[in-house]
Amino acid sequence: MKKKRPEGIKTYSEPAGGWGALLAVAKTLKHQQVVAEGTAMLLKANQPEGFDCPGCAWPDPKHTSSFEFCENGAKAITWESTAKRVTPEFFSEHPVSELWEWPDHKLEDQGRLTDPMIYDAGTDRYRQIGWDEAFVLIGDALRALPDPNMAEFYTSGRASNEAAFLYQLFVRAYGTNNFPDCSNMCHEATSVGLPQSIGVGKGTVTLEDFDHADAIFSFGHNPGTNHPRMMTTLHDAARRGTPIIVFNPLKERALERFAAPQNPIEMATFSSTDIASAYHQVRAGGDLAVLKGMMKSIFERDAADIGSGGTGVLDRAFIAEHTAGFDELRRNIETTSWETILTVSGLTREAIESAVDVYLKAKNVIACYGMGLTQHLNGTGNVQQLANLLLLRGNMGRQGAGIAPIRGHSNVQGDRTVGITEIPNQALLDGIERAFGFRPPAAKGHNAVETMQAIIAGRSKALICLGGNFAVAMADPDATYPAIRKLDLAVHLATKLNRTHLLTAKTTIVLPVLGRTDIDIQAGGPQSTTVEDSMSMVHASRGFLRPPSPQLRSEPSIIAGIAKATLGDRYGIDWDGLVANYDAIRDKIEIVFPEFQDFNRRVRAKGGFRLTVAASERLWNTANGRANFIVSSGLDEDPALNHPGALVLMTIRSHDQYNTTVYSLDDRYRGVFGRRDIIFMNRIDLMARGLKEGDRVDVVGAGNAGFGKGNVRAARRLTAVEYNIPVGSIAGYYPELNVVVSLDHHDRKSGTPSYKGVHVDVRRSADD
Repeated sequence: MKKKRPEGIKTYSEPAGGWGALLAVAKTLKHQQVVAEGTAMLLKANQPEGFDCPGCAWPDPKHTSSFEFCENGAKAITWESTAKRVTPEFFSEHPVSELWEWPDHKLEDQGRLTDPMIYDAGTDRYRQIGWDEAFVLIGDALRALPDPNMAEFYTSGRASNEAAFLYQLFVRAYGTNNFPDCSNMCHEATSVGLPQSIGVGKGTVTLEDFDHADAIFSFGHNPGTNHPRMMTTLHDAARRGTPIIVFNPLKERALERFAAPQNPIEMATFSSTDIASAYHQVRAGGDLAVLKGMMKSIFERDAADIGSGGTGVLDRAFIAEHTAGFDELRRNIETTSWETILTVSGLTREAIESAVDVYLKAKNVIACYGMGLTQHLNGTGNVQQLANLLLLRGNMGRQGAGIAPIRGHSNVQGDRTVGITEIPNQALLDGIERAFGFRPPAAKGHNAVETMQAIIAGRSKALICLGGNFAVAMADPDATYPAIRKLDLAVHLATKLNRTHLLTAKTTIVLPVLGRTDIDIQAGGPQSTTVEDSMSMVHASRGFLRPPSPQLRSEPSIIAGIAKATLGDRYGIDWDGLVANYDAIRDKIEIVFPEFQDFNRRVRAKGGFRLTVAASERLWNTANGRANFIVSSGLDEDPALNHPGALVLMTIRSHDQYNTTVYSLDDRYRGVFGRRDIIFMNRIDLMARGLKEGDRVDVVGAGNAGFGKGNVRAARRLTAVEYNIPVGSIAGYYPELNVVVSLDHHDRKSGTPSYKGVHVDVRRSADD
């Protein structure tokens, strides 16, 4: 008799993409009430005279295709361009206490914000406020703070280069470097780790490099959901016979089989292409062990080859000419035992050796990675060990080879490039002084974790959010939510309502902004903004839809309004002139950052232009002028957390989700429909706890003295789902499982929260 599965849990056997993706696009167009305009709108996505998709940061093939959107990109576009509206009348009908009880999906699904709103504690409702009045209130509150460092300025990765640049200019003129940023929660380990290794915190490859790669290694990312346009690149590579070696705890469908919607044969025949030539299910937190295991095998094979009269398998000429630290790395790897490597990784020796076979056979190797590597206590070390692996054979700075951090949000890399950083370097300070005549503060500001710690401690009193859903994205809501409610000022620039807006401070203001798809008209006429993709290509984006309300303003315009109200004429910055024509902003960006030389002309070329990435040319902007092999000690993330019975939790996103935005309650490729209250577990781990699929369980985080002791964090009454996941590893949805993640549980080098390596226990719910 076939076992009955929990409600909403089914076996999904179709490939990723294909007709399922097209059906999902049709459904989202209908749900957001944009069916008539949908086709024309989507065909303008990622086009030379169109708008850049507000979803992922995967590059486009020179913006020349007529069909450059994917299923989840279509969801992001229609989610923004929805016909639904959140008006002042909506807020008058729904007090904040009522809205707080709504699920996050329902909040955002109400539609676009239409008017600036301020929270009225007396009625527990948001009410309409005029723009000028809002700016005065914000400016007065910021000027009233005894110290500018008592204010925090958050940035979402969807902000354009122009908005981000004005934002950091305003904040630095105000007097602080407190720039918590969404990148702090995802790829900060990249931004910290790679500059030490290769001199730049970005990837070294271009989209064209994938056409010349002899092998592609994929670590800890799920492109079918989080950057689906990458699937076209992987699909083409697989069909050429390029080996694609995947290391990931979960079997993600898109990395197994993919049907390209643009391929008429696959669509007509309901066929698909196998993507991964080998799929290794490393245990959560085992990536460092895998990388050290691969390097250990390479060193052993190198010694054996030399011992038999060969020249070895390392690129010794590259190592000698371009690198430092090789001997220290080799000593560290040689003293790491195979027994420990296999135990921590959860893989067999044969699996690791087979991956090395592919690596050594390939002349040119590209290594891609996502948050499965970065969101760990040793996230920076993970990134640096992957760089080490590539450097051993010179797979850096040549065609078809290099490292590719796969960024999430559409301009998270660009925001950092134009100055959103809490650690300003000398070049940035010099550039601002050169362009605007004042010297900003040089002291390190707050990252995301430090911001929340300062708010919790009462040291910070104001929070300005340029987009995003900051509180929900952060760890430990039991600590962060009450702290935000104690702020003097909270300001949110947003397209839609989200839960962070309901954490009302003494003064809370929500300001509606134009989206990527909206026409942006300023005094100088219609404007374009720019974004930078994961491979350092900068291109223009221009919306074409009528804004949801005449009350909406662009992010640059709102930032300028807040700046004028706060700073007055301090430093003589012409905020109105900068906003009147965004060319003026780009002229200033060019002065501050010389790599943007001739910005306005180059960005008008079809496909835009690529910023210089020195490591792509084997120029190493490190302290010693070389690429560095960097040692990461040990293999286990934190042995002190290995309590008896501990499991390692990974928080993951569903297929119908982008960051904290949940488009629907389905997770099609994993066979979950209409719910998110589940935990994925291996059958062996279920049986060891006397559990079975369908049981209600509590996921309990480790307190200061162990599970159930000290500061306990728990997610209650989740449904256990039997899944193909390594023994000792479990997975559940982000952000719901953030409740078990301690704010202190982060990579000490980068501050990246360890969302993919949380030590927990799973128990039957007490009332089950």
